[in-house]
Formats: sequence, structure tokens, C-alpha cells
Amino acid sequence: MRFLHTMLRVGNLQRSIDFYTQVMGMKLLRTTDRPEQKYSLAFVGYASNPDQAELELTYNYGVESYDIGTAYGHVALGVKDVYATCDQIRASGGNITREPGPVKGGTSVIAFITDPDGYKVELIQRDS
Repeated sequence: MRFLHTMLRVGNLQRSIDFYTQVMGMKLLRTTDRPEQKYSLAFVGYASNPDQAELELTYNYGVESYDIGTAYGHVALGVKDVYATCDQIRASGGNITREPGPVKGGTSVIAFITDPDGYKVELIQRDS
């Protein structure tokens, strides 16, 4: 088995595509519009399956916001330099909600950002 994608429900599909492509540097991989079922999908990522898992953005017609709830945590992305990545995200209009630095009680360098729908994305510094 392997991870294929994670799905997030979004209130404005184009706004989310813009965020993940322009701010986070992902590629728009494919889209699907299902007017009869009243939803649209956009898959974004740094590469397509099977090389990497993708992020599925789902817009249900007429739904502009969702309660994220207390069960959802975050999506994590590995980056080479958390500090530089946060500078790029901030310059692109992204919202840094936890500035870069070591995780409490550990040595891993992390940061958190929030997407336009309020979903948390953790950045974790990795060598590769």
C-alpha cells in the first residue's frame, strides 16, 4: 500500500489552487468538474502519483466554509530550509502561524502556516 492523496474541502477552489501553486510552489496536476454531482476537484502536488502523494482540493457547490473540527491536525511538508521557505511564503502573501525554530523538547526545525481555509501545514526541515 502507499499514500495516494489527502483531501481537503475548500470554500473557493481557485483561491486554494492559487495558494498551493503560487505560495507553496506546487503544480496543478489535474482538475475535474462534476456539475451533476455539484462538486469540483483540483489535484495539486510537487509531483504526481506514484512519485509523491497529492493533495485533493474539493469544492462542493455553494459551500463557502467548513468547520475544521478538533480531530484534524495538519499536513506536513519536508523542506531543505524552513527559514528561507517561510521568507518565500511570507513574501508571497502566506500566513506564518508558528515562526521557524526547534520543536519544543527536540531538535527538529519546524514552522506552521495556515492556508486560506484555515488548514494547518507544518514545514519540517529535512536534508533531502
